Amino acid sequence: MAIYELELPVGLMAHSCTDAERQADALAQAVSTALRSALETYGKASLVVSGGRSPIAFFERLSREPLDWASIQIGLADERWVSVEHAASNEGLVRRHLLQGPAAAASFLGLYHPAPTLEDAALLADRALAELHQPIDVLVLGMGDDGHTASLFPASPRLSDALEAEGHRRCLPMQAPVEPHERLTLTLPVLASARLPLLAIQGEAKLETLRLALAGENVAAMPIRAFLHSPLEIYWCP
Repeated sequence: MAIYELELPVGLMAHSCTDAERQADALAQAVSTALRSALETYGKASLVVSGGRSPIAFFERLSREPLDWASIQIGLADERWVSVEHAASNEGLVRRHLLQGPAAAASFLGLYHPAPTLEDAALLADRALAELHQPIDVLVLGMGDDGHTASLFPASPRLSDALEAEGHRRCLPMQAPVEPHERLTLTLPVLASARLPLLAIQGEAKLETLRLALAGENVAAMPIRAFLHSPLEIYWCP
């Protein structure tokens, strides 16, 4: 199956790349163009990214873009509740691979805070996110094989809260089905407000997950469904 064989809703755009390197190049070009436009319009810009292994090439490619990085704010869609030095830390990943070279001048808003409990950490992150330029100018999401995105996991105890964000919470604690279980996630209203949301996926398995997500409407069963409408640009490679 190829991405062009999927029945996409009107307004969704799909970009098929031949390999991960070309996907990273295409994604970096799209993000830098959008950030440059936001800088010209608003004098500042915000970029929210996801973690994991697959974004590394994209981060390193984007970090070399000639942008006014000092006017750009970078944040995370979600985070594991581990210290920045932990191998699973999304903040650590961003610091090692994106906040380098020219991009080191950008400001960074992390989600991890040491606290007695995960709920306390989420409250600290929520307060810190008051500094995030909103709506987010560019959002780069990934997707798990179960249809989760950010740390919006199916069957997670706080999923409905994160989808509805009652009380206008920007960040909530979340329990993942895989280690590390304890997570922090931006809530759906914050993520869904992004001016340019992008979805980056790799491999046939992710394409099949996307096909299943497009075939249904239950957001709680596959939270990525909350984003499968215009505007969204999907970048895929085998």
